[in-house]
Amino acid sequence: MTSSAYDDQNIFAKILRGELPSEKVFEDENTLVIMDIMPRGDGHVLVLPKNGSRNILDIAEVDLFATLKTTQKMAQIVKKAFDADGITIHQFNESAGGQMVFHTHFHVIPRHAGVSLRPHSGEMENSDVLKANADKIRAVLG
Repeated sequence: MTSSAYDDQNIFAKILRGELPSEKVFEDENTLVIMDIMPRGDGHVLVLPKNGSRNILDIAEVDLFATLKTTQKMAQIVKKAFDADGITIHQFNESAGGQMVFHTHFHVIPRHAGVSLRPHSGEMENSDVLKANADKIRAVLG
C-alpha cells in the first residue's frame, strides 16, 4: 500500500493529458518517453506509463511490464544515440526514497566512463539543448 492516493494533477499526468508541454521522443500504446528538463546527463529521458500510479508500490503489473519494456528499449537507443559506455536507470519510490513527482517513472541516463552525473540542481536545461538531444534519440529510433 502507498501512503496516499494517486494525484492526477501531478506534472506527468498533465503532460500525458497534453496540458503541459514536453519534449517527446517515443510513445506507444502504454508508455510515453520525454526528455528530463533537469537532466543529470545529456540524453537523460523519463519513461512514463500512461496509466496513473504513484510508483512501483502500486503500479498494475501490466503497466509495470510495459514500462520496463520501454525502459529497456530506451536504454539501448540512448546508449547508441550518445555513444555511451553504459546506462544508469533510476526509479524512486515515496519521498523518503527520493521520489519528487508521484507518477511512476524511470530515469534512463547515458553514461560515459569517467564522467560523473550532474547534480540535481533544480536548474532547467535550455530548450534548444533538450530538442537537439531529443533529435539525436529520434534519429536512432528511425
